[in-house]
Amino acid sequence: MTEFLAIDIGASSGRHILGREINGKLVLEEIYRFSNSPLEAGNRLVWNAERLFAEILTGLKRAKEIGRIPRYVGIDTWAVDYALIDGDGKMIDDVVSYRDGRTARVIEKVHERVPFETLYERTGIQFQPFNTVYQLYEDKDSGRLEKAKYMLMLPDYLHYRLTGKMSREYTNATSTGLVNARLRDWDSDIIRALDLPEELFPETQASGTKLGAFSKEIENIVGYSAEIILPATHDTASAVIAAPFGGLYLSSGTWSLLGAEMKQPYTDEKSRRYNYSNEGSLDGVRLQKNIMGLWMIQQIRRETNDAYSFAQLADMARRSANDYLVDVNDNRFLAPANMRAEIEAAVGRSLDTGEIAYCIFSSLAKGYAQAVGEFETITKKKYDSLNIIGGGSKNELLNELTARATGKHIYTGPTEATAIGNLAVQMVSAGVFDGIASARKVIKNSFEIGEIL
Repeated sequence: MTEFLAIDIGASSGRHILGREINGKLVLEEIYRFSNSPLEAGNRLVWNAERLFAEILTGLKRAKEIGRIPRYVGIDTWAVDYALIDGDGKMIDDVVSYRDGRTARVIEKVHERVPFETLYERTGIQFQPFNTVYQLYEDKDSGRLEKAKYMLMLPDYLHYRLTGKMSREYTNATSTGLVNARLRDWDSDIIRALDLPEELFPETQASGTKLGAFSKEIENIVGYSAEIILPATHDTASAVIAAPFGGLYLSSGTWSLLGAEMKQPYTDEKSRRYNYSNEGSLDGVRLQKNIMGLWMIQQIRRETNDAYSFAQLADMARRSANDYLVDVNDNRFLAPANMRAEIEAAVGRSLDTGEIAYCIFSSLAKGYAQAVGEFETITKKKYDSLNIIGGGSKNELLNELTARATGKHIYTGPTEATAIGNLAVQMVSAGVFDGIASARKVIKNSFEIGEIL
């Protein structure tokens, strides 16, 4: 029986999940998990790409140890961050984290060359200070691009390390703010206007592309060979593939992303004003909005030295209901030195841990409701339900608050949506399913889906 392996790496953890089809159901088995977070390197926040790759190899070796060798493998990660590669194929410097804040000094410079209104009309990507377009311009401004011959989004870089072959998978490429939303290719006018090296932007590859087998070096390290199939390498794109109901989704994790799959992009003034993004999907775009997600509660847990589990924090919040609200999309919560202090400053008083947790969850729910209203205004369409997918779908309190705030019929699950979507693309490419519609039917039949009426 053919084994598939999804390597799903988020901003707080990574996991290796095996998948196979048995009697019309998709069966998963997590075989390895590891923690992840940005680290300080001098005055910058960076990702330890070498450690991430070492963890990937450890998980691959684990598959052999348990006798479950995958035939196909695919990696997804978060978007916007990338590795710069020199002419010898080696990484230049570190992979800088999107939470670093280095772009603050160049955003105006970018908009002087290409006004944001023009960037949005052409790419459809919402403004975020960490968008790749600003990161790359900061690299150019600081001289980091001088030795760069290749630019690889993080999952493309990790695939390159496994195979020796470079790719630029489409869904993640769109997150850069440099892909034309209608042409579905790099926007050469923007690239030239920003004086970025055009050689950094060769042709993109579609999700489902077979990239190639492990290099001999990797085969010797892990003890077997497997073939890389490019999933939707942007983790949200993979997660949305696993949303079994179609329609309006909320991918709930470190970030929350609310939207729906559309055939054509929305790049009008109203969409820009509401700060909605048009990111690549398998067949069209995901019209969606980034909302600060569970990052806030993750930081509170870290600041309490992991004294409480996430389930305990939710229970404490339920017992500490209050009316305090913050704007979860305020950049002050992106990378504060102390999340508790930042929230307390925003509400104007000290809060205990349960009160802080409830404030976060109720503020998120309010943010979701606002985003739903904006989405329905943009698309001129009403949605009866909202499918919450990802790790946040397990948070019953947050789901209840979201149902109350949005007035929608809530479906919850699947929890491991990103890994499931990753596997679904691999399995379609390998011929297990005859298309994503068939894969979604199997997904709906394979995993427990909750409901809040």
